[in-house]
Amino acid sequence: MLELSDVRKHYTGPDGETIRAVDGVSLTVARGSFVALYGPSGSGKTTLLLLAAGVVRPQAGTIRFAGVDLAALSQREAARYRHRELGFVFQSPRLVPGLSAIDNAGLKLLAGGASRREARRRVAPLLEQLGLERRARHVASQLSRGERQRVALARALANEPQLVLADEPTGNLDSQRGSEVLALLTERCRERQIALLLATHDPAAADFADQAHTLRDGRLLPHAPDRAEATVVR
Repeated sequence: MLELSDVRKHYTGPDGETIRAVDGVSLTVARGSFVALYGPSGSGKTTLLLLAAGVVRPQAGTIRFAGVDLAALSQREAARYRHRELGFVFQSPRLVPGLSAIDNAGLKLLAGGASRREARRRVAPLLEQLGLERRARHVASQLSRGERQRVALARALANEPQLVLADEPTGNLDSQRGSEVLALLTERCRERQIALLLATHDPAAADFADQAHTLRDGRLLPHAPDRAEATVVR
């Protein structure tokens, strides 16, 4: 579903030094599989997700989604790819404060031209599956942190994506709520055969993932939380 081959993305820092955000990463995320990506802040995790989303283009290497080279897409085609094929989950739920849970969950559908009634019809089963059917009419400020993150999951899954990219989705949750969100996200993605690439600090993610890697200085390593060093994956 998603294949990165020897991908590189470097930046120039404020002092003129080269920042190797992504430095020769090769990675495959198959349909229905969950790949967890660990690393400290500044290790390149978010850059890697933005590359997979087609927001940032690599300086070298290739990124293919369902066989299509993302770097070859026009801006319009890349936007269509993000709208139709992707779901994105952020560390912060990013809900619109004055909107109800059901309308927040349907925002991507509304942006795609669906009517409010149609968007609500499509996201209502998702909210029910996520245990939010009784909270659907509550506005964001009336929801707990865990409930807001579940609304964000529903929003990411509402357009029936082929790939979900998640950037620290449990970062603002306690361990119990974080595990619940990981379990729900994993279950929904496997049910629907959605590829999932998740950047995280949460040690619990490795228990749910099919593969876990560490990104350090832009290089991909096998995830070895109890070891200081690991062998570079090729």
